[in-house]
Amino acid sequence: MMDIHQILKQLPHRYPILLVDRVLEVEKGKRIVALKNVTINEPQFNGHFPHRPVFPGVYMLEAMAQSAALLAFATLEVTPDDNTVYYFAGIDGARFKRPVEPGDQLVMEVTLERMKAGIFKFKGTSRVGDEVACEAELMCTMRTIA
Repeated sequence: MMDIHQILKQLPHRYPILLVDRVLEVEKGKRIVALKNVTINEPQFNGHFPHRPVFPGVYMLEAMAQSAALLAFATLEVTPDDNTVYYFAGIDGARFKRPVEPGDQLVMEVTLERMKAGIFKFKGTSRVGDEVACEAELMCTMRTIA
């Protein structure tokens, strides 16, 4: 379990791109369950779409990637510093099954499938209630910047 204060110590992201509000479960080396409360106050809803606000699919992928980063840091037992960046290396099989709207609570479950040569491969599923909203395979890597 991690609250927003612990998440802010791990992830470099800040408003409006920080997309994890709370971590519900972490099993080091295995899985993480995190949540994002979707609210009408978020800036993307001004343009996506003014007549029918829908949480963008790429934001769901980013929320899963941020959850994956938290799992990777917990697994490696590291706290990233200002010289460490966690990048997307690839996304496969992304599917969007249901629109996510303001008022929804997006629950991301991400499992670590493989960790080899600094590349992490994850399987992510985001749900609203019992319904799958998004699923994808995510590949990420950590890099040190100068």
